[in-house]
Amino acid sequence: MAGKHCYAVLVENLDVLHPECLKLGVSKVLGLGIVVAGSIVKLPQLLKLVNAESGAGLSLTGYILETIGYIITLAYNVRLAFPFSTYGETVFISVQNILILVLILHFARKDVYALGVVGAVIALAYPLFDNKLVSYKHLQILQGLSIPLSLASKLPQIYTNYRNGSTGQLSAFTVFNYLAGSAARVFTTLTEVNDPMIFWGFVAAAALNAVLAAQMVYYWKSSPKTPVTPKPIKATPSTPTKKRGVTTRPKTPKTPTTPTAPDTSKTEPAKTPKSPGTPSRKGRGKKK
Repeated sequence: MAGKHCYAVLVENLDVLHPECLKLGVSKVLGLGIVVAGSIVKLPQLLKLVNAESGAGLSLTGYILETIGYIITLAYNVRLAFPFSTYGETVFISVQNILILVLILHFARKDVYALGVVGAVIALAYPLFDNKLVSYKHLQILQGLSIPLSLASKLPQIYTNYRNGSTGQLSAFTVFNYLAGSAARVFTTLTEVNDPMIFWGFVAAAALNAVLAAQMVYYWKSSPKTPVTPKPIKATPSTPTKKRGVTTRPKTPKTPTTPTAPDTSKTEPAKTPKSPGTPSRKGRGKKK
């Protein structure tokens, strides 16, 4: 009824200064903007995963907890027939989260676990939307549990960023859009839904998203603290560096000089030793 009344006030009567209807109109515009942004908010994260072929720096536990929390919140909003503009982004974010989980496990060569994640999500989501399988009372309890669950989903990622000293493959577009979306959801929930459980959930989510955004700014130019093993350096002969404007000739190694044969022409002939039995000429007598 309020929607139809405010439509007549704002659109038909052009009374844009009506306080209540203006507040509702701003909430509707913000809500639709969040739904549209939510349909592509994880797209940069998916592209980073595909291009890097690695899920380094992303918390698998955090994405699992976040996906469970979003599915419970989606079922709660659908069954209470809240306006789509107040929860529509949870549909798109849940689907994108499942794709991210599958890619993280796929690049870690755990395809069997990836199939198990898809099966577990289907098994969890189906009974939540069925009144006969899960009553409204139990769904309300689950919605209350989804708030600390959603908050806990941010903590592993915050700790991972702190431990690595880097945000890894975390997308800045996704982080800052999460912060803007959760802050806007505080306003739209208070205006259109007025459910304290959902309201305080978005307040806490906005606070933790602010922490992630602060880490993104702080670690913007940081590299992960991972040990890097240096490659073995091959010993190569050093080449002389050329100075600009000066040409240097390569030095040729000196060849060893061959020893020259001694000159025997100037040397005296070797004296033959005298035999002890032959007397010398001086000792002989002259013949008479």
